Parts: sequence; structure tokens; C-alpha cells
Amino acid sequence: MNNNRDEIAELLREILKWIRFSSIGEVRTVLMSILDTEQKRTIYHLSNGERGSVEIGKHAGVSHATVTRYWDSWRRLSIVEPVRVRGGLRYRKLFELEDFGFSISTVEQDKVMKDE
Repeated sequence: MNNNRDEIAELLREILKWIRFSSIGEVRTVLMSILDTEQKRTIYHLSNGERGSVEIGKHAGVSHATVTRYWDSWRRLSIVEPVRVRGGLRYRKLFELEDFGFSISTVEQDKVMKDE
């Protein structure tokens, strides 16, 4: 039984690898279209499921309501996923921007690194 599970798991990993490879261009196009400002890219980049909307808003210079509006929009586009926390929901990005050729400003990177 274990051998069969191992074979199935390996097959699923192989399928996932090819699905990711074949869709990378489409994902890049969607991200470029949706994350069309530095502010949106910063908010998306910081959305790791651990930070709340207030904290991300402070880093990005926007209100927490703006962050939650983006999260809701991005959830409908399937580029973030919800994470349940004691106070409600947070969202986790599904893609690393650097993997798609985006650069996050060094100022934002420095602020994030200091806070972590």
C-alpha cells in the first residue's frame, strides 16, 4: 500500500511541475496587469498570511481598508488564498514576485527586513 501511495505522490508532483511550467507565462501576464503600481506590488509581496492589513498598510502607506479591498479582489482572481486567524482572515500570496521578474524596491525590502 505504501509503495502505491509513493508512486501516486511522485506522479502528482510530476504533474504539478508541468502545470506550473506551462502556465508561468499566463501567471506573469496576470500579475503584470493586476499589480500595476509599486504600491500594489508591495502590498502583494508583504501578504504572507502572517501580517495583518494594518501592518501591511503602514508599510505601503495606505489604509488597512485599501489592503483588504485589494485582498478581496486578488482572492477572486486566485492570486492569494485566505488564512484563518483569531481575528478573522488574512491572505497569503500564491506567487513570489521575484520568480516572475518583478523587483521590489530596495527601500521596501529594507523596511520589511528590519521588521522581521
